[in-house]
Amino acid sequence: MKRINLWLAALVILLALALPAPAAGPGPGISPDAALKMLTDGNNRYAVARSKHPHQNKARRVLTATKGQTPFATILSCSDSRAPVELIFDQGVGDLFVVRVAGNVAGEDEIASMEYAGEHLHTPLLVVLGHSKCGAVTAVVEDAQLHGSLPALAAKIKPAVAKTKAAHQDLKGAALLDAAIKANVHQAMEDLFAKSPIIKDLVKAGKLKVMGAIYDLESGKVAWLGPHPQEKELLGSKAEAK
Repeated sequence: MKRINLWLAALVILLALALPAPAAGPGPGISPDAALKMLTDGNNRYAVARSKHPHQNKARRVLTATKGQTPFATILSCSDSRAPVELIFDQGVGDLFVVRVAGNVAGEDEIASMEYAGEHLHTPLLVVLGHSKCGAVTAVVEDAQLHGSLPALAAKIKPAVAKTKAAHQDLKGAALLDAAIKANVHQAMEDLFAKSPIIKDLVKAGKLKVMGAIYDLESGKVAWLGPHPQEKELLGSKAEAK
């Protein structure tokens, strides 16, 4: 009996070594639409206070620490403390590759991070996530006096605000801000396509989908804007990135 038990133990060890290591998450191989559904379902839970808080235990930490990360989506979002991305989408450790910066702008460093996620982690979905009452966009809309490094960041938002004011001269106050926030999401998407051949190639190859979205601070709901309205033109542009 003892010999049989030893043989069974050896067999179990051999099988464990032969089987592939469990993935830390859906990661590579999941479709953009499947990734989008996971985000949508998670946000629906969060908005009605029914979050499951998945992948937040010790086992998950150990798995991702030893087997690596396989996030299923990349999120470019604002740094605002009221918009915590993993909570908004009810996700956990290793699920999302999050790039946060005031105004959710797509500068050189942010784009480099997103390129890493798309090219090396193979995330199939990239979301540019703006939010209501964004302070960075508000500052540009109101032409606030900025100091230090803030003017450089605001410069990335100004094109969106200028377009909004030119196209909607009738808008004032909250309505103008809401329109500018939406335009700023699209501006970040434009900057991303203009400055990143890597992202453009991934989208053209069908390996990545880029979506815009806006999070409402009060309701907790994410409104999906879809792909950029001129995505085909942006992808087809032959202009070199500056």
